[in-house]
Amino acid sequence: QNPIGQKYQCSQGILERLNAGEVVIGDGGFVFALEKRGYVKAGPWTPEAAAEHPEAVRQLHREFLRAGANVMQTFTFYASDDKLENRGNKITFTGAQVNEAACDLAREVANEGDALVAGGVCQTPSYLSCKSEADVKAIFKKQLDVFMKKNVDFLIAEYFEHVEEAVWAVEVLKETGKPVAASLCIGPEGDMHGISPGECAVRLVKAGAQIVGVNCHFDPMTCVNAVKMMKEAVEKAGLKAHYMVQPLAYHTPDCSCQGFIDLPEFPFGLEPRILTRWDMHKYAREAYNAGIRFIGGCCGFEPYHIRAVAEELAPERGVLPAASEKHGNWGTGLEMHTKPWVRARARRDYWENLKPASGRPLCPSMSAPDGWGVTKGHTDLLQQKEATTKAQLKQLFERSMNH
Repeated sequence: QNPIGQKYQCSQGILERLNAGEVVIGDGGFVFALEKRGYVKAGPWTPEAAAEHPEAVRQLHREFLRAGANVMQTFTFYASDDKLENRGNKITFTGAQVNEAACDLAREVANEGDALVAGGVCQTPSYLSCKSEADVKAIFKKQLDVFMKKNVDFLIAEYFEHVEEAVWAVEVLKETGKPVAASLCIGPEGDMHGISPGECAVRLVKAGAQIVGVNCHFDPMTCVNAVKMMKEAVEKAGLKAHYMVQPLAYHTPDCSCQGFIDLPEFPFGLEPRILTRWDMHKYAREAYNAGIRFIGGCCGFEPYHIRAVAEELAPERGVLPAASEKHGNWGTGLEMHTKPWVRARARRDYWENLKPASGRPLCPSMSAPDGWGVTKGHTDLLQQKEATTKAQLKQLFERSMNH
């Protein structure tokens, strides 16, 4: 029997814990969760809520902490100045103000449970617009100044579709002397220039990343398979690294190499694809068995998903999360239900073998991804500060109907 709610000591850094073979539980998806709650705008997906609505960001951190997360990532996804000002996005805060507020919130909540704080940077519009290496690195350095000022525990370069830009980010982050993790939003087919997951990982480790893996764009099992490919290539190259995975909480068997953003349901019709808490048990076990020790989630992951990961790995970690106080193991809380047929579901084999229905008889089980086939270097991906014009939208609408 594992104790509930015991503090999982994080007095050691991320590398010390991983070197000791410990399991680190990441948090979930802030952008999608806060969009659904009314604090993030879909489209720009920028994190000004850290400064505008700190109570919302703080509460979500707390829920992930209670669910078992050992890492509080700063809510700095797309908090680079070039993204905050992209395509007519207007906010009343500077990038520095957003980044500082996000660091303060993550540290405040991390200290409530002895969790670690990770400062994160991600891909930039400047790279997609073919700006120079120096220009792109300058953007990372600007965010990094805040992370150093706020003394985050380690750094993550995450959500990169192109390993080239991720390598540039790692090179900048390594200058701090803090531990660096690098996570690409790719699947088994590799990055958007066709570079395999294994080759991507080798390049990132050689650039100085001590933790490598994937996040977002694909479902858990697809992401675990991609990290397996990374691990195999890194070991074959005679290099050493730790491995991380923070996938979507959506089933994506029909995705192409671009991932879920190609699905016609993205972003407002994805709910039928959400993984159940029991799916998360399978994911956590699969990731652990693959040798991955930093296991978390990205878009779609809510606190109950992270709790499921923590519950599945409780035997290895020696502790259950505080949120398990309100959750019977494998549905045992249903023993107290008033209806006998619901009490009959208070068992593991019922939930492990359930094939949940969608309740949508006229809907297909799979979609056809849009897949326009454009990536960095294509004129379609050149970004602009000005809002998208009606003429530009008309052209896109017409093109969409012809696909």
